[in-house]
Amino acid sequence: MSNEKSIPSLEQSRAAIDRIDRELVKLFCERMNVSADVAAYKRSVGKPVTDAARERALLAKISELAGPDMEEYARTLYATILSVSKAYQHEQLNTSSKLEGKITKAYKETSPLFPARAKVACQGVEGAYSLKAAEKLFSCPEVSFYKTFEDVFDAIDRGECRYGVLPIENSTAGSVTQIYDLMSCHSFYIVRALRLKVDHCLLAKPGTKLSEIREVLSHQQGLSQCAQYLEKLGDVKTTAYPNTAKAAEFVKNAGEGFAAIANRDCADIYGLEILDEAIQDNGNNYTRFICISKEPEIYPGADKTSIVLTLPHKPGTLSRLLTRIDAMNINLTKLESRPMPGHDFEFLFYFDLESPIESPALLRLLGELECSSEKFRYLGTYREML
Repeated sequence: MSNEKSIPSLEQSRAAIDRIDRELVKLFCERMNVSADVAAYKRSVGKPVTDAARERALLAKISELAGPDMEEYARTLYATILSVSKAYQHEQLNTSSKLEGKITKAYKETSPLFPARAKVACQGVEGAYSLKAAEKLFSCPEVSFYKTFEDVFDAIDRGECRYGVLPIENSTAGSVTQIYDLMSCHSFYIVRALRLKVDHCLLAKPGTKLSEIREVLSHQQGLSQCAQYLEKLGDVKTTAYPNTAKAAEFVKNAGEGFAAIANRDCADIYGLEILDEAIQDNGNNYTRFICISKEPEIYPGADKTSIVLTLPHKPGTLSRLLTRIDAMNINLTKLESRPMPGHDFEFLFYFDLESPIESPALLRLLGELECSSEKFRYLGTYREML
């Protein structure tokens, strides 16, 4: 007779799991109710909701109770339970953060209509893609051009312009890292975004032949977006320039053998000839622009929120945050990490979250992150135009 243990059928195993789940949910709800009692006590004695020492001790105990085989899984489970428990405590105590109040105030006080006319700062010169983006965002923008991206941030900070328009990422070449680095050290709010179709042309002085081109100038993003085309040109030097339109302006005044990658408007503006068009590697080439202001403005239809924060350099911290975002039914559309200026091996995490501004879950999440993150910045809630 065999002494081997018989394997339960799938139906039997599922029935057992259903029974266990019923018990787990009941115990979880019981634990959350006790957690609310703990929060009420903490409020009565003036203690904060978060108790880091207690959390470490609890997780250590859970690891011991679970044993070597299940330790990792148990710690992951309980780290998530602690996260939602703290969120529930804040909700029960109605401890709305300053940020929640700030967002609610901005939403109530912002005009229901996005302005048609405004003073707008753009980097570059006439013909720049930022100008095309500004003209799509505003019916009649009064545009001032600035030499660098940082100058645009400074113009907003000084109040020279109400808005600034900046490229932040491209569907082919990726993020404009310089903008992300500048975002970490300037105070501003995103009030609108736009995805602009980008079609690059190769421009040169009239009468220039394609075979005569020896050097091509453009913004680094423009060069990256046309890398395959440039490679086919053979032995041609590529030079990064601060702006695509500025590159076209240079070619206008340069000697022979120069060409610029820019949009077709620059051909008319600077008296150049289009040698080739639609030269980007990807025909479906879009650049995402953000419109920034000094104060928060939240217009009707705003459903995208951008934030930046730091996370403890410990295993699982990012994973638990992503789990929390998912549990609140908030869509994460972008996650970008950048080195923190002046700090070795420390990173800032940029999140784009998709959720209506009216969603209580979004405000609750932002409030939690503001309270729990060592460094946290709210970058704005806005609508993205297509």
